[in-house]
Order: sequence, then C-alpha cells, then structure tokens
Amino acid sequence: MTAMSAAVAEAIRLFPTLQRLVDLGNAGWRFLHGPRLDGVPIYIDGFRQWGGGVVDGLRVRADTDALGIRTGRRSPGDPPGLLWERAGDLTEIVGALLVLPAPDQRWAPRLVLGAAPTLWTP
Repeated sequence: MTAMSAAVAEAIRLFPTLQRLVDLGNAGWRFLHGPRLDGVPIYIDGFRQWGGGVVDGLRVRADTDALGIRTGRRSPGDPPGLLWERAGDLTEIVGALLVLPAPDQRWAPRLVLGAAPTLWTP
C-alpha cells in the first residue's frame, strides 16, 4: 500500500462518506480545493467534463451539505445553462450524479432550467 493510498484509507476509516468522493474519482471526476480557513478547505469542488460543453459539477461543504449540477449549452455559442441540479447530503448527491445519464443518452436532461454558474476549471 502506498503512502497516498494509506492516507486515503485512513481518511475513509475516519470519515466513511469520503468513499463517495473516491467513487467519483474512479468514474473520471477531478477535484479542486476551494478557499481555506486556518489551512482547511471551506469546500471542495469536483467536475467531470463531457463532450459538447456539458459539465457535471459537485460542491461539498460538509457530508450533510452538497450540491450537484449539470450545465450545458442549448446550441454552440450560447452561454451555459443549468440542465440539472440537486442539493442534499453527500451520499445522496453522489449517488444521483453516478446514475445521471450521459449527455448523449436520450433520457439525459436537456431542458435549460436557468442560467448556470460559471465553473472555473484548470
């Protein structure tokens, strides 16, 4: 077991809901740490980019405070719009994101519900 995997295993042992973030990482998600307070991130953002400008996003402030979204464009050149949004606890939101149909599947959300937040991605 490497030092990193031992650290992750220990973090999951202490905080079992972190396993859900590992599940997203295994599904191709990337994570960014938000601003810090006394060296501790205030929130963690995660995202998965699909083709065609569709992005799934996650913001986690606590294991009981998470937000999942999907943004996309109605047509090329349009600003991104909010296609799907769910708020709740981390386990619930990650579960919903993992079963959210891929954008090219016919039952995937396509109706723009409103303006989407601007997501910063590296």
